[in-house]
Order: sequence, then structure tokens, then C-alpha cells
Amino acid sequence: MNPKLLNITPELTERTAAKADTALALLRRIASEFSPATFANSLGAEDMVLTDLICRHQLPIEIFSLDTGRLPPETYTLMAELDRHYGLKLQVYFPAAAAIEDYVRRHGINAFYTSVELRKACCHLRKVEPLQRALAGKRAWITGMRAEQAATRGQLAEQSFDESNGLEKFNPLADWSEKEVWTYLKTHAVPYNTLHDQFYPSIGCAPCSRAISPGEDIRAGRWWWENPESKECGLHVKR
Repeated sequence: MNPKLLNITPELTERTAAKADTALALLRRIASEFSPATFANSLGAEDMVLTDLICRHQLPIEIFSLDTGRLPPETYTLMAELDRHYGLKLQVYFPAAAAIEDYVRRHGINAFYTSVELRKACCHLRKVEPLQRALAGKRAWITGMRAEQAATRGQLAEQSFDESNGLEKFNPLADWSEKEVWTYLKTHAVPYNTLHDQFYPSIGCAPCSRAISPGEDIRAGRWWWENPESKECGLHVKR
């Protein structure tokens, strides 16, 4: 869906406002009962909803991002915009340089296109290992995942215990629709990644993200050379 084409109806506005109140109540509970808590902000549309809720209501929840080293320029522009719009200094985590150098020397700069195994190995180095450092010492982490985003997320729970990382995991937007996400962003004039206006519903690393055509699945633009069942980077799967 191109956000510029969204028709925001009164019913959609009312439903979104109610869901935003519910998400805010959950975020307040997380801040109160699971401190220190942190929000993994991938700078996608959903994560901008949560960023706005946390910042606008000044909730004591840390916000961090993972800079994989291969993000699109538009994503870095949005990072800078968060500072201007909210005064938010993101906690940014980078992959270990030596590990990336070794991967590239052994497999090549774009080896992730050649096999699922090498793609997941790249994701592990650039995302999973930095995530583990970001979550160290935290009692809970928050994501912007939604159940309808992918076949791998159909049974997404609002709250669960993340055994891999040893802390609670929350998905406050688990039952939100794409239209509700964009209704919130438009209603509250929240900054977002301009690639969304170019039919990029899901944005990760530049080589692994593309625009989609009308009617395609929302995750069709991520790792499009793989089967839908394998389209996760390792951040949100049990290990």
C-alpha cells in the first residue's frame, strides 16, 4: 500500500485511536513493571508508531537501532529526522568489524544472494549479534511486529518470554492492520521513511529490500529470492 493513497475514514480513525490507547497502556505497564526496557526500532512504519507513543508521552523506555552497515540512505535520513523532530538520540549498535571482514573475505560482498545459509549468516553478524549486546541487562524488549506481516508471524503474541535472550518480549501492535498503522502516522504527522512512498512496505538492508507491485504480499520485497517460510533474519525466531 502506498501511504499517499490511503483513504482515512472516520471509522478507521476511531478504531486506530482506540488501538493506540491500548498500545500506550501496554507501554506504560512495560515501563513500570519491566524496567529497564528497550525498544528495538528498525525505523519502519510500525516502529515509528511506537517511537511517537514513547517520545510524545515521555515514557522511560530506551530506543535503539541496529546499523547493519548496508542500510538505504533514506533510513539514515530518518535517523537524523528523529533527532530534529523528537530530540531523540538513538542508541545505535553496529556489527563487529572483524567478523564482517572475515565473512566478506571468505564468501564475497553479496554472498547472501547465493544461499539461505549465507544470507542468514550475514543477518546473524549484522543484526543478531548486535541485538544481543543491545538487550544485555534489560528485562524486556519491544518490537513493532504485526501478525499480518508474514507467514512466519501468524501466531504472534502480544507478550511472551524470549528464551533465546532471557527476557520478556512485547509486540504492542500485534493485531494492528497496515491501514491502522498509516492512519496513526498521518493523523499525528509522524516522520517516516520516504521509501514507503515508493511502494516499499518493508525496509531492511538496501540489497535485501525492493519495491513491490500492487497485490503482492507485504513482505514480498524482503529477500524476494527465498521462500516465504524462510523470510526472517534471526531476530525474531527461537534459536
